[in-house]
Amino acid sequence: MRQAHLKDRVAWAGNIAARAAGGWADAYRPSGPFEPLAAGNRYLRLPALFTGVHGRMNRPLAYGEVLAHGLFDNAYTHPGDYIVQGDAIWFILSQEPLQPVLCARTSRIVSFSRPSAPPSTGGNAYGGVTASTTTPLATGWPACITGASGSGMPSADLPTDASVPYWSVMLPDIPSVTFLPSDLLSDDLGRSAVVAAAEKSQLGWRLMVKQAVN
Repeated sequence: MRQAHLKDRVAWAGNIAARAAGGWADAYRPSGPFEPLAAGNRYLRLPALFTGVHGRMNRPLAYGEVLAHGLFDNAYTHPGDYIVQGDAIWFILSQEPLQPVLCARTSRIVSFSRPSAPPSTGGNAYGGVTASTTTPLATGWPACITGASGSGMPSADLPTDASVPYWSVMLPDIPSVTFLPSDLLSDDLGRSAVVAAAEKSQLGWRLMVKQAVN
């Protein structure tokens, strides 16, 4: 039996399972670096069901767990698409032929900007980063943010200083955007962070960021 026919049957099986046990969801395909969940990016309404990895359904996702298998008709979806089901927002990490669809549940909405270099040296009133000296890279992206091992200390090194946490951030490939160290992140809770390392793979972006403190 040809692989194309097998893929079609597997996709249809996902649709049957989602219709039986899942709920209706909306699929979005980002068209640029800004607002991927804009109404114009919605392209499909479909039933979807999310299970634990390896198809387990004996418990919900635990603290720190963000990966799940998505059951839906994946003949129409691509890696990087968002699936919105009620209050839950997922994005597709991997959709290999004849393999389960690997998805990640997002927890925050993030935006990114890049600091601009001062226009000249020696003649600037202020040489730091301000809102007027940053360039927006991407805005409004649902992302998975989890705590990461490791921490740093504020440069002031005062006795009352607390350690600065690091986060691991996963999000899809963003059209026309390549993240670099020192890019700035902000989220919907008003927190800020600085990209320390950026890894891009077939699963999308995985960033290590350091939370900014006043």
